Amino acid sequence: MAHIIARSEDGPRGEDGGGSDKYPNLILLCPTCHRHIDKSPEGTFTVEQLHRWKSDHEHAIRLRMSEVVYESIDELKGSVSKLLMENHLIWEEYGPQSKVAKEDPGSNSYKIWNLRKLDTVIPNNQKIINMVEANMKLLDADDYKAFLLFKNHATSFEENQYCRVSSYALFPEVFSERFE
Repeated sequence: MAHIIARSEDGPRGEDGGGSDKYPNLILLCPTCHRHIDKSPEGTFTVEQLHRWKSDHEHAIRLRMSEVVYESIDELKGSVSKLLMENHLIWEEYGPQSKVAKEDPGSNSYKIWNLRKLDTVIPNNQKIINMVEANMKLLDADDYKAFLLFKNHATSFEENQYCRVSSYALFPEVFSERFE
C-alpha cells in the first residue's frame, strides 16, 4: 500500500499538511514499483498519473468476468465455486481464525492475510459479482437472494479494508451452500 500524496509534506508528491491514510490517497503497488515511483525525480510520476493508474486498474478488475455468459447454472456455479474455494483456503491458512493465528497470536500471518485480502480475495469477490450479474437469467429466487447477501458482504468487506467500520456483513453461508 503506497500513498499517492506522501504522508509527510517533504515526501514524494508531498503537499502542505501531508496526504491522508484514507482510501482515495492509497494505491496498491508491488514493493519494487513502490520504491521506483517514490525514488524517481520529482515530477516523474504525478499525483494525477497515479490516480489514473488506480482508477484504470479498478475499472479493469470490476469488468473482469462481466462478459462471461454460461449456458447453465451448473457451469456458473462451478466457476463461482473455484473462486470461493481459493478465498476460503486463504482465510483458513492466514485469517484471524486460522490455526497459526490461534496457536501463535504473535505470528505475522495477519500481514499475509492483509495482503491476500487485497490482491486475491477482493478481486475474486468482484469477479464473482460480475459473473453472477452477467448470468442473472440462470438464477432462481433462492440463488438470487443468496447472491444479494454475498454482494452485500463483498461490498462491505472491501469498504472495511480501506476505511475501518465498526461492523460489516459477514460471509453468508447460504451463498456457499447454493453456489458450491
